[in-house]
Amino acid sequence: MAQFAQFALTRAVLALITLLTVSLIVFTLMELVPGTCAERYLAFKNTQGSQITLADIEAEERRLGLDRPFPVRWGSWVYNVFVHGEFGDSCILRLDINQLLADKFWISLGICLAALILSYAIAVPVGIITASSTSAVTNNSLRLISYLGLALPNFLLALIIMLLSTVLFGDSLTGLFSKEYRDAAWSWAKFGDFLSRAWLPVFILGWSATAFALQTVRALMLDEIGKLYVTAAAARGVSGATLLWRYPAKHSLGPVINSLGFDLNRIFNELPIVALILTLTEAGALLFESLARSNDQQLAGAIIFLLTASIVALNFVTDILLALIDPRVRRGMMG
Repeated sequence: MAQFAQFALTRAVLALITLLTVSLIVFTLMELVPGTCAERYLAFKNTQGSQITLADIEAEERRLGLDRPFPVRWGSWVYNVFVHGEFGDSCILRLDINQLLADKFWISLGICLAALILSYAIAVPVGIITASSTSAVTNNSLRLISYLGLALPNFLLALIIMLLSTVLFGDSLTGLFSKEYRDAAWSWAKFGDFLSRAWLPVFILGWSATAFALQTVRALMLDEIGKLYVTAAAARGVSGATLLWRYPAKHSLGPVINSLGFDLNRIFNELPIVALILTLTEAGALLFESLARSNDQQLAGAIIFLLTASIVALNFVTDILLALIDPRVRRGMMG
């Protein structure tokens, strides 16, 4: 137990170091964008008809603390993020980033996690079936579906579903809420309305993720099924589903669990384009807006850092989970 606690503590420290490193990278990228936050904001105000002078820019830089050295600014930003959970104000919108993100990031993370769970709930059993089945019809049918998932881009699938829904039902299924709930406070009715629409981005994002995970599970199962320990177990009389789940499936799931963080990152990378097509008002759309249109690096940096923190946390959980369920991993990690 003491050894496992030491392992968990080591992983937690490594996760914290990773987050600090990511915060430095994100903050540095924010600083490398041409023009300071003050210059970008005042330039934006200039396009709105305001007359901006050099003295205005200097005064704004002093107000934002941009006249301080880089290490001091980064240290202050990290302290506010880690201790207070505050990301400051948006550079262009001049609104508190925590208020801007509020529900948006959690909605985005929930959609991505739901797509991830959906993809693995389908891919794991189907991948095991395709690897162990001798039916050519079953294997080829499932393989065709998998190839379609890999070949058909998510944005094209979203457009197809929107077109069919509009033609057949007169509703494009865009947005996360109906008109009457869009600006309403959260309630069970609003949550139900959200679920009635959130299934579409979950399905679209889970489409390619399922195909990718299915191919991975199938390849790992095929590699394990042919090994001697499976043959020996079959010779001892173990057969059917018991043989599959106790031996090749159990050993194949380790790498699959270990790839959860990677798959979450890949799903979120696809979210902004899907959000743009489906006109979703969540963090993916906000990230696209801040990077491609308003050049609001403070807002973009906050979203990227929160996403990275979610992936690091998921990787930490999968490390602990692998150490608990697989003695080989536990011995290898603990020495």
